[in-house]
Amino acid sequence: MAAAAAASASIRERQTVALKRMLNFNVPHVKNSTGEPVWKVLIYDRFGQDIISPLLSVKELRDMGITLHLLLHSDRDPIPDVPAVYFVMPTEENIDRMCQDLRNQLYESYYLNFISAISRSKLEDIANAALAASAVTQVAKVFDQYLNFITLEDDMFVLCNQNKELVSYRAINRPDITDTEMETVMDTIVDSLFCFFVTLGAVPIIRCSRGTAAEMVAVKLDKKLRENLRDARNSLFTGDTLGAGQFSFQRPLLVLVDRNIDLATPLHHTWTYQALVHDVLDFHLNRVNLEETSGVENSPAGARPKRKNKKSYDLTPVDKFWQKHKGSPFPEVAESVQQELESYRAQEDEVKRLKSIMGLEGEDEGAISMLSDNTAKLTSAVSSLPELLEKKRLIDLHTNVATAVLEHIKARKLDVYFEYEEKIMSKTTLDKSLLDIISDPDAGTPEDKMRLFLIYYISTQQAPSEADLEQYKKALTDAGCNLNPLQYIKQWKAFTKMASAPASYGSTTTKSMGLLSRVMNTGSQFVMEGVKNLVLKQQNLPVTRILDNLMEMKSNPETDDYRYFDPKMLRGNDSSVPRNKNPFQEAIVFVVGGGNYIEYQNLVDYIKGKQGKHILYGCSELFNATQFIKQLSQLGQK
Repeated sequence: MAAAAAASASIRERQTVALKRMLNFNVPHVKNSTGEPVWKVLIYDRFGQDIISPLLSVKELRDMGITLHLLLHSDRDPIPDVPAVYFVMPTEENIDRMCQDLRNQLYESYYLNFISAISRSKLEDIANAALAASAVTQVAKVFDQYLNFITLEDDMFVLCNQNKELVSYRAINRPDITDTEMETVMDTIVDSLFCFFVTLGAVPIIRCSRGTAAEMVAVKLDKKLRENLRDARNSLFTGDTLGAGQFSFQRPLLVLVDRNIDLATPLHHTWTYQALVHDVLDFHLNRVNLEETSGVENSPAGARPKRKNKKSYDLTPVDKFWQKHKGSPFPEVAESVQQELESYRAQEDEVKRLKSIMGLEGEDEGAISMLSDNTAKLTSAVSSLPELLEKKRLIDLHTNVATAVLEHIKARKLDVYFEYEEKIMSKTTLDKSLLDIISDPDAGTPEDKMRLFLIYYISTQQAPSEADLEQYKKALTDAGCNLNPLQYIKQWKAFTKMASAPASYGSTTTKSMGLLSRVMNTGSQFVMEGVKNLVLKQQNLPVTRILDNLMEMKSNPETDDYRYFDPKMLRGNDSSVPRNKNPFQEAIVFVVGGGNYIEYQNLVDYIKGKQGKHILYGCSELFNATQFIKQLSQLGQK
């Protein structure tokens, strides 16, 4: 069925296709064309690098004919007989540098691609420079690519990474922000969202909460889409892109939510693989950086301390194990790594055994030809060698990553935190007092304790009395916590209390299956003694719940007054009454003020139960709890 086939083109594929087309001099890239590709140089800025690196590996770039990829602002030598493809933001300094390249005649020809639309005046600057350098004929093409967003998963994107502090939660919620600064922040977000919909080839129906930053984004995005649609000649949403689009039958729903509707989830300790990696390790644009200590056990006294080796691994969609388990609870991941390792060892032994049976170590040809049956076996074993090596690489990768995560879980008792926070958020009775955990020196870092307390503070209906609060504050200070984030959350809570009731997090979620040591077989590499084997029950977080209401057209006081925008309607009417009463098949949830893998995973789990529906999760920046606490702390200092 054509519709199903088209729907499988994820945003990741669409952005990758757009990048390949650009690297192919803006001609659609054909896979099976024989012959060498045209060799060329790719020049990008940091923004371009962040967009390309999660999508195309160095090998894929080479297959596209890219021999060199260089940063625009690095010192580059002239390569006069090679075409150069530029992929940069249209900023003043980038344009200046490009004009300088033209003057210095660095390359044979120039294909200029702007990540986001370039203004008329800047285009004129380039034209003037090209004229002055008499290089007009060398400037082959100038394109606006509308690719100003970063795709991390088939169904997840984030707006930017380079200057994310410009659109961070802190930037939007600063008490001293001026109107013009706020406009700039909103325009930045809208520009990226606009690029996202151009790449998706669809005009959404927009819903948003009132009186929030999300509403400001909705108003501006509606206006920008409307203006583009009205300019029929230059509209980006016409012709071939639309018919082939994912949404040829039904338009997608864009739900814009504000981070402030749920501040507990970004602070939450988590239990699924991908979210844990993001929480406790340095995981950034799909790459995880690990520090490995190289041992000096039996070295003489006074030996140099262990040297730390930095290793980085890419966790990509090609990695089957990652794709399968990134949403699994951690104990399951540890078991799966172990099983993979055992199945790999069995295969490896088989190859060795066949080799030795056949005495391939120096046997003459005749003897080998007689063993035709075994030869067939050996051939199959040898042909599976590359596959085996790749399997081994992935097993090593996940053994290292999972071990690093496990060290954090054990050292900081993250399972205890996770279980306790789940109980707080689902308002279950607590089995031990919050004060005990905060004052237990072995449980977690000061930051873990602060996260736990903030979640408690955000989630309780009844704020603790002043006397209790003082006692908690003293315990937190004794544990070495910085109380700035609490200052901010206190103001925030007082403010939102006037606005609305706190978000509810559904019913209880975890049940402990006893300690893990019994579950894991004894030969396992993962020593999980004392870590609880917690099993997750699906329950919807606030963002997922809001999406569910709007996507399924359910009436709910939480979302009934959400504003409704349809950029295709001639006159924008400001109503919260949807014209379309049918449930949506496709939706994009976008969190203004930052998102996290916990919400992403919750949405993925939610949609699994819905046949034929797709969800994309996007956020203005992707932060883990450490980065979020830092922002709250800066807000609390004011």
